[in-house]
Amino acid sequence: MTPRQQALDYLRRLGTVADDEIDVGEAALALAVLDHPADLTTYRAHLAQLGSDLGQVMQAVPDALAERVGALGRLLEMHSYAGDSETYEDLQNANLVRVIDRRRGLPVSLGILLISAARSLGWDILGLNFPGHFLLRLDHAGGRQIIDPFSGAIPLGPRELRDMLKQTAGIEAELTPDHYAPVSNREVLLRLQNNLKLRHLSTDQPDKALAVIEDMLLFAPEHIGLWRESGLLNAHLGNLTAGIAAFETFLRIGEARGASPQLLDHTRTLLRQLRGRLN
Repeated sequence: MTPRQQALDYLRRLGTVADDEIDVGEAALALAVLDHPADLTTYRAHLAQLGSDLGQVMQAVPDALAERVGALGRLLEMHSYAGDSETYEDLQNANLVRVIDRRRGLPVSLGILLISAARSLGWDILGLNFPGHFLLRLDHAGGRQIIDPFSGAIPLGPRELRDMLKQTAGIEAELTPDHYAPVSNREVLLRLQNNLKLRHLSTDQPDKALAVIEDMLLFAPEHIGLWRESGLLNAHLGNLTAGIAAFETFLRIGEARGASPQLLDHTRTLLRQLRGRLN
C-alpha cells in the first residue's frame, strides 16, 4: 500500500472516532502526505523528539505555568522553528512535512507541533477560536496562558490580543468570549486545511480547492458547511452527479441539525437546478 493510500485510510478512520481520540500531529502528517508523498518514519521520530526535548527543558526548571510557557518557546528556538512572515502565503507552510523540513510555518502548523509535544507530556493545551491567527491556551495548576506559536510561543495578555484582533478583524473589533473559545482537534485540522483551500480559491483553482475539501470530509464527514461547499464547487466544475450527492448530504445532515431554513431552501433550489441540468 502506498503512503498516500495509507494516509487516506487513516484519515477516513478518524472520521469515525471521538474527537479526543485524534492525534493532531499524526493526522497533520497524514494530510501532508496527500500533497507531498513521503516516508513518515523520520517525521514521526521528529515529533517524538520534540516531546522528549520539551521534557528535558522542564527538568531544569520548576513545573509552573510560566516555566511551561517558556519551555515551549525554548523548544521552538532549539529546533530553529519560526513563523514564515516573509512567504506567508506559501502552500508549504500548511504542510507539516514541509514545515518540519523548512522549520517555517503558519500559526496553526507551528501550533500543531507544540500541541503534539506538550500533550506527549500530558499537558493541558488546546487551540483557540481566534480569528485570522491561530493561538494556543496552556492550562496548569489553576492558571492559564494564551500563547502565539507564530512568534516563538510568546505569552499574550488582553492588550496584545486586542491589538492583534484589530489588525485582523478591523479597528472597530473588540474581544468577546468567542475569541477565547477552545476548538476541537478536528477544528484544528480543518483550520490547517482551510489555508490550502483559500489559497487555491484565491488563485482561481477550484479543482484543487475541491480536492482539499474532499480530504477534509474524510476526517470531518458531518461538517455540513463542507458538504455545501463541495456541492457548489462540483456544480461549478460541471460534476453534476457529485454536486447533487453533496447537496443531498448537506440537506440530510443540515435538517437533522437545525440549519437555517433560508440556507436549506436555497440549497434545495440549487439541487433542483442541478437535477434539471443532469436530465
